[in-house]
Amino acid sequence: MKIAIIGSRGYPYVYSGYETFVKELAERLVLKGVDVHVYCHKNLFHSYPPLVKGINLHYIPTIEKKSLSQLVHSTLCMLHTLGKGYDALLVVNAANGPLGIIPKLAGTKTLINVDGMEWLRPKWKGLGAKYFYFAAKMATKLYDLIITDADAMRMVYLKEFNKDSTVIAYGAPDISSQKFQLNPEWKLENNDFYLIVGRLIPDNNADLLIEGYIKTASSKKLVIVGDVPYADEWASKLKSLKSENIIFLGYVKKEPELMALYQHCFVYLHGHEFGGTNPTMLKAMASNCAILALNTTFNQEMLQNDSFGVFFDKLPSSVTQQMTTLEAQPEKVKQLKAKVGKALTEKYNWDAITESYLSAIKNLTRV
Repeated sequence: MKIAIIGSRGYPYVYSGYETFVKELAERLVLKGVDVHVYCHKNLFHSYPPLVKGINLHYIPTIEKKSLSQLVHSTLCMLHTLGKGYDALLVVNAANGPLGIIPKLAGTKTLINVDGMEWLRPKWKGLGAKYFYFAAKMATKLYDLIITDADAMRMVYLKEFNKDSTVIAYGAPDISSQKFQLNPEWKLENNDFYLIVGRLIPDNNADLLIEGYIKTASSKKLVIVGDVPYADEWASKLKSLKSENIIFLGYVKKEPELMALYQHCFVYLHGHEFGGTNPTMLKAMASNCAILALNTTFNQEMLQNDSFGVFFDKLPSSVTQQMTTLEAQPEKVKQLKAKVGKALTEKYNWDAITESYLSAIKNLTRV
């Protein structure tokens, strides 16, 4: 079986959830005898090996314009696949929905991982939001199989587009036996800080979390990991709140240092609003964090309602109330940390996820 993976930045360029997904899935598919080809953004790489860990790599250029880079790249990748004998194309990102017309006309089987509700994200206002909605709708018409990573996202696609999908979740890292040490330069103590991890964009609600934290007058620190790779007024305003107790670490690129923050925090705060299965939440769960999350259907699904976490409503006062309650109940925090790992069922296991994708591809192609 010969497949191509399109829509990420490439392999092994691990930058975000899509690239981690491609890395974890592609490496496992190769071990199962699949001929895997990953399409990469040429401008992000300094060298261009054609084969890494048995994965065939194709480096395709694109234009250096943020709003068009991915779409142009995916278009060129789709055209490159023509005549290459692929049994199936696995595409990530609903923005690539309209491009499904290319392999459809060529008679190649396709499946697309549509991720979250991009059309609702505040950063995509006006025309951007309309395009993402249109792209998601076109994906349901042009691709042979839609993959959603959460049951709640499956319901979104049923309601919005009258299209069913196959649910295959995102995987959690296996770090249960590993212990990580905090970077001494940060001057942080175990169990003495709250943690936020994610891009500094409105739909991750870091502003709401910070406002709620400030109103608690807590003696614990608040550590924010993440940034945006461009000049942004909203992110700059947020970072201006930096103080002795509100610490912005920016990007933490060394994975052991990031995992140490998860493992040693008092409570992990999760404000992500519009996605499905969230990678940062999975890392928190794998790190045995006590989790305080925004009350959404996606977060409820991951934490099995209130079985493995605590929820806040989209109000600073709700954040304040829940933080105050957790600080007054340290035993409850310990209990949450002790049991949260049990929520990581086979649904979030990369080996099981790989088997699900392999089965889906085989059903499509009959190979």
